[in-house]
Amino acid sequence: MTLTAPASAPPSQARGPAARRPVRPLRILLHTFLALVALGWLLPLALAVYASLRPYEETARLGYFSLPEDLTLDYYAEAWIQAELPRYYLNTLIIVIPGVLITLLLASFTAFAIARLRIPGRKALLIVFTAGNLLPPQVLITPLYTLYTLIPLPAWLSDSQSLYDSYLGLIVIHVAFQFGFCVFVMANFMRTIPEEISEAALVDGAGVWKRYWRLTLPLCRPVLAALSTLQFTWMYNDFLWALVLMSSGDKLPVTSALNNLRGQFFTDYNLLAAGSVLVALPTLIVFQLLHKQFVTGLTLGSTKG
Repeated sequence: MTLTAPASAPPSQARGPAARRPVRPLRILLHTFLALVALGWLLPLALAVYASLRPYEETARLGYFSLPEDLTLDYYAEAWIQAELPRYYLNTLIIVIPGVLITLLLASFTAFAIARLRIPGRKALLIVFTAGNLLPPQVLITPLYTLYTLIPLPAWLSDSQSLYDSYLGLIVIHVAFQFGFCVFVMANFMRTIPEEISEAALVDGAGVWKRYWRLTLPLCRPVLAALSTLQFTWMYNDFLWALVLMSSGDKLPVTSALNNLRGQFFTDYNLLAAGSVLVALPTLIVFQLLHKQFVTGLTLGSTKG
């Protein structure tokens, strides 16, 4: 006589219907708080877009928080021409693109040396870079202004023949202030890469440059994308250093172009809102293109296993 074991029920039937997770009051409070914070950040942007689509006479008569009678895109065309945005966009790209590339290149060099090479004092060096991020830039305005006027440059590089009022001067100051933060982030990321990979490459005869360029840097693409997004946004939105270290109006970045939309006796704030939306648009495009890599770079190392 043969015995047959009863067929086991499928896991889904054996367990029964999946129990829902209980809704905790703290979770509801957290989501409510996050929704309010998101609303607080998005409301000014939404109001600016809404105002830019309405004539100023209508908002002056009915108020900004009223239903529209007429919506138009005329303010965007007027802001594009009156603020001379194409020229200022070009000025910003001349400053931001080299600034981001140089910052990430130098920071990756330094981070690799701190994380992968056994150099003396590397921990102290990382602390110094981290502490540099805590220095408020406003305290350096006067000495930097004086220093920039004293450093000579050839006429083909600067019309003022000094570091002051030159694109190079803004690039240098952006690299100097963003360098420490990038070194801190990249050094900590490189430490998460298994050392066995570098040791295997070293056994195969790979030098320092090959281990950096061919091995470590490709593994750092997520953090490089995250830092590229942040650095582009911070350098693009800068107004302080351009105001202090530049005097020629035709060299200023796009953040200063909004001054062209302000009249001496009257300012059309709906036109100013349209200009603000156009100025902020490139950062939104960059974030949209790199948001997957940006989120990946932020979440790396948050879980193990």
